[in-house]
Amino acid sequence: MKNKIFNLLIVSIAGILTLTQTSCSDLLDQEPQGKWTEGDNPGGSFQTDVFSLYARMKGWGVTGGIPAFAVHSIRSEDVEKGSTVSDGSDVASMYDNFNYNASDGNLASYYTSNYALIHTANTVLSDINEAKENGVTLQRIDSLCMGEAHFFRAFLYFNLVRAFGEVPLIDFKITDAAETNIPKSTTTEIYTLIDADLTAAESLLPRQWETRYLGRVTWGAARALHAKTYMQRNDWDNMLTASTDVINSGIYNLNTPFHQIFRESGENSSESIFELQCTATAALPSSTDIGSQYAEVQGVRGAGDWDLGWGWNCPTPLLANAFEQGDPRKDETLLYFLKPGEDPQSIPANAPYGEKPVAQEVMNRYYNKKVYTDPAKRTQFSKHGFWMNIRILRVSEMYLMAAEAANELGNAAQALNYLEQVRTRARGNNAGVLPAVTTTDQVALRSAIRHERRVELAMEWDRFYDLVRWGNARTVLHAAGKTGYQDKHALLPLPQAEIDKSNGVLIQNPNY
Repeated sequence: MKNKIFNLLIVSIAGILTLTQTSCSDLLDQEPQGKWTEGDNPGGSFQTDVFSLYARMKGWGVTGGIPAFAVHSIRSEDVEKGSTVSDGSDVASMYDNFNYNASDGNLASYYTSNYALIHTANTVLSDINEAKENGVTLQRIDSLCMGEAHFFRAFLYFNLVRAFGEVPLIDFKITDAAETNIPKSTTTEIYTLIDADLTAAESLLPRQWETRYLGRVTWGAARALHAKTYMQRNDWDNMLTASTDVINSGIYNLNTPFHQIFRESGENSSESIFELQCTATAALPSSTDIGSQYAEVQGVRGAGDWDLGWGWNCPTPLLANAFEQGDPRKDETLLYFLKPGEDPQSIPANAPYGEKPVAQEVMNRYYNKKVYTDPAKRTQFSKHGFWMNIRILRVSEMYLMAAEAANELGNAAQALNYLEQVRTRARGNNAGVLPAVTTTDQVALRSAIRHERRVELAMEWDRFYDLVRWGNARTVLHAAGKTGYQDKHALLPLPQAEIDKSNGVLIQNPNY
């Protein structure tokens, strides 16, 4: 299996973690960590904490489970909760229909899971700095660990600031739980830390790691994430600079055909900037120590050969209808099923494995094909896809960021060039589909670029946040039937348990 050495290191860490995937422990209950003392092995110790960050990033609350899908994905018009009507009806009410509840368990899990990893990143940074102050000669790997810790802290705060807006800014190692009971910082202050962290990560991280460390974050991951943070702020100049830095680096390209990107054979391809490494073995076929529930939660909720998961986080008919006629990406995004009584010939077999749709009593028409697993691996390991890597950053998004920023800055020719490169890869060998966009009108080109983001990056976390930053969330969601959305729903309420424990220090978001 891929990346054995790195994954085995993570396995050894995962066994000693106190934060489990289903943990709902809150930030104020985090136990202090020990300090570095003379005689410790700084390189080994720092890497241990860094490897724990990778392991826990795949976990339930941050990327691998329902809290992450609820916060990032289900709130858009392109995704519905999925599964059956009765399964997770509270999630549908809150995240599909915007009946926000500050006491929701998934909300609390997302918040505390991100902060728990921030705590670890702070510990790494503090311990390395303390070692330097104590005159310890650090190894090259220690600087790399610092870069990784800066990257992850930025990633996690970006999660929080997009979801909640103002949150407590904790950028120090916790020695007493009471130290975390601080007021919220402004979004400007949060983004200032994110910018500083990513600038540091860009200066410390390598362009590439040696093969045995496949999957560790690089300069490209830090620069690409920086571009996304500028995008969320509609900072067109910095967004264009950062995204084109990644494009022009020569490290990544669009040579991987779209239909291969999300198959097991397409993991860590030339398209990939950062993906979380997951695997399975004969001894650990369904283990979250080395794998993730990411594919299981979204896998087909069926029977027999089609018992692939829980059936959550499903594409909607609105998304299906958004693809242009003949766009090959439609069949690579939607995994097709039949409603009882429908003609099996009305829907094609699911490529590339030729598995034909079956009829079942489910609320959703489609499943997310971007987590569709190889039947051979299901036979080898288990049906639920714990080995499926989690794609976080792809180079095609950098092209679309560059196109959007260039258009907003008045450079239509540059925008068209980046947009066409994405469409060229998408059409593959079929020149009769996805005609080149030629308009130089800024409004029309803006619409074309936004459409391209929607279909190229469908089911990849960002649609709701795109609508928010474009200022059209209410219009789009109401047109889609999600009439419960109001402007205040751009931000989630802070978990009520955190408000209560703070004794008046932490103030709830407005209008909740």
